[in-house]
Amino acid sequence: MRAYTRNPQGILDTQAATLENFRYRANPSLSESDQLLKKAIWLYFILLIFEGAIRKWVFPGLATPLLIVRDPIALWIVAKTLHRGLFPSHPYLLGPVLIGIVSIFTATLLGHGNIMVALYGARILLLHFPMMFAIGRLFNQDDVIRIGKVTLWMAIPMAVLIAFQFYSPQTAWVNRGVGGDVAGAGFSGALGYLRPPGTFSFTNGLTLFYGFAASFIIYFWFNTEKISKPILIGATSALIAAIPLSISRGLFFQIGVSLIFAVIAVSRKPKYAGKFILAGIGMAVTLLLLSQASFFGTAMEAFTTRFELATTNENGLEGVLLDRYLGGLIGSLQGNEGLPFFGYGIGMGTNVGSMLLSGGKAFLISEGEWGRLIGELGLFLGLAIILIRLGFCLKISVAAYKKLVTGDLLPWMLLSFGLLIVPQGQWAQPSALGFSTLIGGLMIASLRPSKSQTLLP
Repeated sequence: MRAYTRNPQGILDTQAATLENFRYRANPSLSESDQLLKKAIWLYFILLIFEGAIRKWVFPGLATPLLIVRDPIALWIVAKTLHRGLFPSHPYLLGPVLIGIVSIFTATLLGHGNIMVALYGARILLLHFPMMFAIGRLFNQDDVIRIGKVTLWMAIPMAVLIAFQFYSPQTAWVNRGVGGDVAGAGFSGALGYLRPPGTFSFTNGLTLFYGFAASFIIYFWFNTEKISKPILIGATSALIAAIPLSISRGLFFQIGVSLIFAVIAVSRKPKYAGKFILAGIGMAVTLLLLSQASFFGTAMEAFTTRFELATTNENGLEGVLLDRYLGGLIGSLQGNEGLPFFGYGIGMGTNVGSMLLSGGKAFLISEGEWGRLIGELGLFLGLAIILIRLGFCLKISVAAYKKLVTGDLLPWMLLSFGLLIVPQGQWAQPSALGFSTLIGGLMIASLRPSKSQTLLP
């Protein structure tokens, strides 16, 4: 059995609770229940990657119910983890759960009045957010690295798939939309080319997948002994090819953030400088080789065209960054004069909520995540969730930096992806919710090496 002990220094303040209140002693022999829970987390991960493919190509007639195919898995994992008493007791977990429960009643009695919409919206706080902590308790750093290796394996065929989608007409089978939609799943791009979704139902899933993969790819370049070099080179090539093929500025910015984190790591730990230079040379050679291929040149032209046009329309690069990240909170606090105290009701800002309430897909509240939270929950509870998400990331950031100082780069590189999606990722969208849940849990788990005693959130 696992044993939990209080921090011998008696640090009990709320602000430090996430990373300093509890110590965990890993048991090298896993119980059968542990193994089942770990397998369930792996299933959640696999379904996150292939959920869209199942809804588009395998069972298009079941596209609507399969939208929540990961929810029963999350429910089982959270219920079993709760039954075993593995959840920590602190505001970063209890706060969202309590708000989720309260929001069901306020939405039904004081808001939109639809219990199904309220339950659909509340499941984010009651199932997926707690699952972060379940992953953090059940996984350790070895498990995180295994997830990373599988991700690199997946990145290679994913690049081949999006290349076919990029150059194929929208009527082609490879571009079928959710439910077998023959109109295609591509989204606004440039020069007549549309953004491909890969195995996902929408293009944002592909962007998140390669952003997630980039953090592991860079980590493995610093730790080449932990992975097959051909796979690392292949995944790196796939990542570079995916930037223009995806026609996604978001992916470009995410990779840029991960590289900045890598530079910080090198500045803090000069021993990484040699491998960082080696990785840079490898990426430069890969880019040079890919640039000789016509398929890459065409995709690059489409990407640069969209980048320039979209950036110009958003008042330059500074406008893009400020509006996409910092502007979200400011915008969500404006224009709320007539907003009810408990908001319009949880779930109303989701696509499913929109369909059930209005019969069509629309942003009934806000396209931005923070605006959606405040609109659904009201200013007080909405801001509480936002601050909890920010506070959670702050604590993880401090812990990841401490690990970096000791020479452990994994939590730091995972943070380069998690720091963007966990605070203000659009959790109303299934792929964004899934990647936020996964990276949140993996960041916690990466702080805990196997067979050792360490601090846990």
